[in-house]
Amino acid sequence: MGKHARPSGKSAHHAQGSVVRARPLPVRSAVRLRRPVDIWHKPALSAVAALAIPDLTLWALGRLDLILYTSAGAMCALYAHGLPYAARARTLPWVVLGMVASLGVALTAASLITSTVLLVVCASLVAAVHKVVCEATRIGPPGNIILTFIAASAFFVPQHPGQVPLHMALALGAGVLAWLVCMAPALIRPQGPERIVVARALEAAAGLLRTEADTGGGEPAGVPPARHATAAAVNAAWQTLFLVPVHTPAKAAARAGLERLLVRAESALGDTGHAIEASAEDGPRDARFAGAEADRLGGWARELRSGRPLPEVALSAAQTEELEGVAAAEPGPRRPAPGQPRGVRAVLARLAPGSPLLPIGARVAAGCVLAGWASMAVGVGHPYWAVVTAASIYQANTTLSWQRALQRTLGNLLGLLLYTALLPLMHLGPLAMIALALACQLGAEAGITRNYWLGSVCVTPMALLLTEFGSPVPATTLIADRWIDTVVGAAVGLACCVLVTNRRAADRIEVALGRVAAAEAVAFRLLAAGPAAGADDARDIGWARDRLTGCLIELREAVEVAAGEWWQRALPEERIARAEQRGHRALAGLVRRLSEPALAA
Repeated sequence: MGKHARPSGKSAHHAQGSVVRARPLPVRSAVRLRRPVDIWHKPALSAVAALAIPDLTLWALGRLDLILYTSAGAMCALYAHGLPYAARARTLPWVVLGMVASLGVALTAASLITSTVLLVVCASLVAAVHKVVCEATRIGPPGNIILTFIAASAFFVPQHPGQVPLHMALALGAGVLAWLVCMAPALIRPQGPERIVVARALEAAAGLLRTEADTGGGEPAGVPPARHATAAAVNAAWQTLFLVPVHTPAKAAARAGLERLLVRAESALGDTGHAIEASAEDGPRDARFAGAEADRLGGWARELRSGRPLPEVALSAAQTEELEGVAAAEPGPRRPAPGQPRGVRAVLARLAPGSPLLPIGARVAAGCVLAGWASMAVGVGHPYWAVVTAASIYQANTTLSWQRALQRTLGNLLGLLLYTALLPLMHLGPLAMIALALACQLGAEAGITRNYWLGSVCVTPMALLLTEFGSPVPATTLIADRWIDTVVGAAVGLACCVLVTNRRAADRIEVALGRVAAAEAVAFRLLAAGPAAGADDARDIGWARDRLTGCLIELREAVEVAAGEWWQRALPEERIARAEQRGHRALAGLVRRLSEPALAA
């Protein structure tokens, strides 16, 4: 957060002390609408297609009571749309298997356990597992909420043990269909995901350069947010390109073209650092260069999004050497720095003892159990709604959890009003109900990227429609239960979030500061050694740049998480500001070292 980017006397006094402070919880920012995500329509249309086929098939067979099970697999079509198709093909099966396994646990428990109290406990533990695993794997939107919604619902569906295999098979079959739907666009635009992520990096770099042109090269207080955003966008693009296979010359050439564009976007981090350090006499010239380069990067981003052929990009000799490989025995494009855990090892490292994810898991488990029991205490017939509400509000810190609780409560209230307005259409028959459910799914994905409450307006009637397919309930009872469960789940869940504080958030800052310091030391040592003299030097500078970028992003994430905890030790704001300023100055130097001589037009 911006307020932690500049030192203050108060923070200096308490930086190393044990003083804690309570932070206010925002309201206005929680309901403010954002710009929609650029690819919102991709998961939306995929989910609609994956849901429509089994829904219509079940309607033709007269078995709409099975729609919950097919929806479990079909909802997997919402995941992995930010990944290249090769990585998506590997990731989606794990999502489907996780969904089917969760459904199997829930249905088995429903068939063997008659105590609602125990079922609430089981659903809450599964919800906690979903939250921690989704955060550790960084699966991305929609995260744990879809898995928890389906599984928690299944815990309370009347079931016989003999029915479980068939219902799991239906979910698995719909999951296979979801995989096919999500992979189908690869036949038309096989490079679509990686082109989009590189376009985002180009747009972020263009925004950074325009900011520099507007300020005229003057040094700002702290590190500009645009610089953080550009570093994060470039890093995300590299991580995506690392997942693109290069098994054929054509694929290698296509990836190399995107890498050249990304290197040019990354050069903005060095150009800006040079402009900040420039003299007043050179300022106007640097501002003109920044504006021209920003226009060029923005134009390339538009070409990427439109599917046009990749433009030719001029790079420095050091940048070209880094991309082309470091030795004859290892030809190929830029690779991740060695020594960094990846795959399963990275996930296990994030779940190790002392992980900041463990308090979040404890919050989810405790909050969901208490919310479900509170729902039972007030006589609501759908305690799993309270469990799902509690699970959905838990975010990285208390402030974000408060915002999500407010958003979900507001969205569910408006969603219940929408459901009431749709009741006459629902009475037209099953086909009308299917059409309404699909329309709500599309509306949910369109709205949720602008703000969670806006998406919840459509999610609520869709969830109630799924309930109607399985076992019809009077509308007044259904609406009353949903509203009570929403309020109970949000209130109890938020109370547990406040009581179970994440004191490890501040410890994560200390770890991140140490990693930034180590990466800075390597960077400054390489900068003191002089210009890159060959491919080996270019490789070392590139890896140092990647490590430093990752450490700075991790530090900024740790600060934002800790800053949102309502009861937390005072943050070492001066140390954070100094570390970020030095780190970005070193990063600019590394990028500039690879970019010299000056880029051609």
